Amino acid sequence: MSILVVGSVAFDSIKTPFGVAEDVLGGSASYFSTSASFFTDVNLVAVVGDDFPQEHVDFLQSRKVDLAGLQRTQGETFRWKGRYDYNLNEAHTLETHLNVFESFKPVLPDNYCDAEYVFLANIDPELQLEVLQQVRHPKLVACDTMNFWIEGKKAQLIKTLSRVDILLINEAEVRQLADEPNLLKAAEIVRSFGPKTLVVKRGEYGVLMFGEGSIFSAPAYPLEEVFDPTGAGDTFAGGFVGYLAATRNLEEHNLRKATVFGTVMASFTVEKFSLDRLREIEYSEIVDRYKKIKVLTEFADID
Repeated sequence: MSILVVGSVAFDSIKTPFGVAEDVLGGSASYFSTSASFFTDVNLVAVVGDDFPQEHVDFLQSRKVDLAGLQRTQGETFRWKGRYDYNLNEAHTLETHLNVFESFKPVLPDNYCDAEYVFLANIDPELQLEVLQQVRHPKLVACDTMNFWIEGKKAQLIKTLSRVDILLINEAEVRQLADEPNLLKAAEIVRSFGPKTLVVKRGEYGVLMFGEGSIFSAPAYPLEEVFDPTGAGDTFAGGFVGYLAATRNLEEHNLRKATVFGTVMASFTVEKFSLDRLREIEYSEIVDRYKKIKVLTEFADID
């Protein structure tokens, strides 16, 4: 079952304590699509400029990502420049050039409008709502957002969230959106806005998933080397939603499995810059890390 993703395709320039990468493929839709493509087909809607190279198009198509919704507009592609210190959980934005992304209006090809699984990547909540107005009968809508939209367009975001099933954001954003410092209380407030499930991304500390009367915690996969956390959250979302779409099962136990698969996919992304690590892996490696996380979290019952 294919997934519809609407988000950004960009050029990233990144500096971490472990190296530098200039003008590499980035953007939320790129990371999500590549990750999800290991589980199912993906239909991508985004915009790029006339400077976007064919090699990146070829790569996405090699992952069987449908690019009928990729708009090519005269001008320059969205660019982001950032830096990480040894606290790799925090990105420092140095430059943002929206370029053609500034006037992006998501228009879905007609066959995309029948998508049952939809991921709204981190874009203006008003654009996210425009997408939902074009989709006919989605079975699952998952959404990401960020502090910028929470601060500047909270009312519009809450309106969008009323039509969302799963929200994936980080810990600070949960507290900001709920205006509540306690994470458990904040999670319930955010869920009252519409999403039945809240997935809280916590970087190297793993993931918390809040549902109706349930909380699930998954650790991050332990790594010896982390080079670049850019795109890890979108890669997580790709694994998470990709597994749900592939299995067509939204029961609690399957949401937990999807959370672990999301964690596994994110663990690959951070091992190299851009999408370079995801270009190399095979599905068997994904399954292997899934099994290792299961062993990592097993413990005995009380006698």
